[in-house]
Amino acid sequence: MYQLGKIDISIYRCVTDNIATDELIITEKQIEHILQRHPKDFKNAQDIFRSVIEAVSLPDYIVESDKPNSAFILKVLNNSEKSRLIVRLKTCKDPENYKNSVITFQKVREREWNRILRNKKILYKSE
Repeated sequence: MYQLGKIDISIYRCVTDNIATDELIITEKQIEHILQRHPKDFKNAQDIFRSVIEAVSLPDYIVESDKPNSAFILKVLNNSEKSRLIVRLKTCKDPENYKNSVITFQKVREREWNRILRNKKILYKSE
């Protein structure tokens, strides 16, 4: 498990008011998942860490997720690539040892980006 930093709870309250911690982690299993499923998107774990921190710190959009207590984040990264990130938020109802955790992260094409914004409810938009 890797500590990636902290989330700004005030931004992520649009997903749930019940966020229990600001700590953000990613597990080795999720790193392997991202590297195996999206090999063209990221070179290594450090590339994932840097991009996740960028996306979580200043999301462009948070849209409604199909899963409860999950933040579906859209972000144009500094390298101008569009990305989507899913973070499971820890709530007061979750076990004590849970943290906010990265589920998946990938780059998306313009067409997919537009489809998501057109079909999902926008919960947060950066100013």
